[in-house]
Amino acid sequence: MSAGTWLIGIVVVPAVATVLSYLFTSVVRRVATVVSGLATLALSVMVAVRVAGGGRVVAGTLFGADSLSGIFLLVTAFLYAATAIFSIGYLGGSRGMGELIGRVGQVVRQGASAGKDGDSEEASQQWAVSDRFDKRFFTGINIFCGAMSAALILSNLSLVWVAIEITTVVSALLVSLEDTDGASEAAWKYVIIASMGLGLSLLGVFVLYVAAAPVLGSSHALQIGYLAHVHGLARGTVELAFVLAVIGFGTKMGLAPMHTWLPDAHSEAPTPVSALLSGSLLAVSFYAILRFEQVTVLNVGNVFPHDVLLAFGVLSLLIAALFLLVQRDMKRMFAYSSVEHMGIIAIGAGFGVPIALAGVMLHVVSHGLAKGTAFFGAGSFKIKFGTKDISRISGGLTALPWSGSLLLAAVAALSALPPFALFRSEFMIVDGGLSAGQDLGVVVLLVLVTVAFAGLSWNTVKIILSPDRPNGPSMLAPGSPAISGSSGPSGGLGTGGGLDAGASQGGGHDSPGTAVSASVDGTIPPGSSDNSVIMPLEVAGSQGLCAWMVVPMLAGVVGLVLLGLHPPADFMRLVDSAARELTGRVAR
Repeated sequence: MSAGTWLIGIVVVPAVATVLSYLFTSVVRRVATVVSGLATLALSVMVAVRVAGGGRVVAGTLFGADSLSGIFLLVTAFLYAATAIFSIGYLGGSRGMGELIGRVGQVVRQGASAGKDGDSEEASQQWAVSDRFDKRFFTGINIFCGAMSAALILSNLSLVWVAIEITTVVSALLVSLEDTDGASEAAWKYVIIASMGLGLSLLGVFVLYVAAAPVLGSSHALQIGYLAHVHGLARGTVELAFVLAVIGFGTKMGLAPMHTWLPDAHSEAPTPVSALLSGSLLAVSFYAILRFEQVTVLNVGNVFPHDVLLAFGVLSLLIAALFLLVQRDMKRMFAYSSVEHMGIIAIGAGFGVPIALAGVMLHVVSHGLAKGTAFFGAGSFKIKFGTKDISRISGGLTALPWSGSLLLAAVAALSALPPFALFRSEFMIVDGGLSAGQDLGVVVLLVLVTVAFAGLSWNTVKIILSPDRPNGPSMLAPGSPAISGSSGPSGGLGTGGGLDAGASQGGGHDSPGTAVSASVDGTIPPGSSDNSVIMPLEVAGSQGLCAWMVVPMLAGVVGLVLLGLHPPADFMRLVDSAARELTGRVAR
């Protein structure tokens, strides 16, 4: 199989999984999505290894990848695979034949106990609603990840914009999937703000096309391979294109002040979607900015683009650090942490020297691993405690020993503590800033990162390490969707509650064997019997606090430690090559 075929496979495999998820049953959706995620990861690793020493892998004129593409492909593909695996537990086991038979039996028992055909019909309708959610979720995840992967390997900059626009539409539908008022509002806000930003970035693409026309010809195709090495473009036109790109794609990246959609969308989306939005989509948008920066540095010099990135980076870091101090919603807290890290990445790119750029590349990958793990942990905690309110959660390490420990490790990584990879990447960025003579920028970076660390770590310690309050507000509130420990065949790797279930025995936590009815929006419908398990997305994985949910978190933490202590040689060659790509020093 040629290297070009690998690129085609990165696009085709998610497309096949999308078709299977839409047309076939629940178990096929899960198998197809997991296989697609793992296959895409394997193909991305092969591409990354091939381009680690410089050069490009191409498939005709449509697809191409270099070392810069390879960095972003790795994090996107890893989160695709991790999210696919996590979602099996999150949505309540494999929903294979065993669970399907179990649910049919519960529907029959519900109708028999009620003695009314109407009740049985209502339960069947609820099951149909749950299945529709399941289909939309897995279909959307595959389209979303496929579009993000395509954006990273398309050779035409205008087609990169098209792929990122597709991610906007699909991810907005995924954000609104739970059909609550908050989710719908967040999705509309996201669509409006992101579309305005992408409109500006499209204008930036047009302006860059006009700037390159005198050199590449009036019918050129905005090929990235040519643009990254073209000289002699009009200075003012290139500067305008870059600013439009930073504002436009920076809206999707979460740079302040265009970030206002991000906290709402990340907090209201289903947890797997939040992980993809934060760990991957923001990075893909940054990738588009870097493609514009390559052209700008070659034709304008590095002062102007680096000053623009430093300004947006410092503003983003400032706003995120302050908001992290006052957050009371766990998922919003991690959303603002994403704004913080996008600010760090922009500052590192603004420093512009090779060591800082290498730190930025490492930071992109490390942030994806850490933030995916953090959101997975937040989702597990919401399932267990029935809330995202930090003040109502305590004793997390006791209630969820595996997920709690791994969430704590993810937050330590996001706080740039050793031995995690983000400590190494931030150290490289600081080193680069000092070597570039950006002493003031380094001081601002360190101060604001310390403020952000205080807010993030304090809230996390309260959630995970504070003593459990058996009768306090940390348990499920009256009227909240209850959590079942084991309700019929789970089809997952863990039974009877899995790895984390049963860790907390006592008030407020349901014991194995109980099950509670819930509607699609998470409320308990009037007149429902206790045997119904038609669960909403956010609580349907109650029996899935098991290996399906823990293994992706464990993989993320192991990756963070590995990249922090002893990164593989091929990976560091890829990082170094991507940094040299951005400074125009890669030999062709």
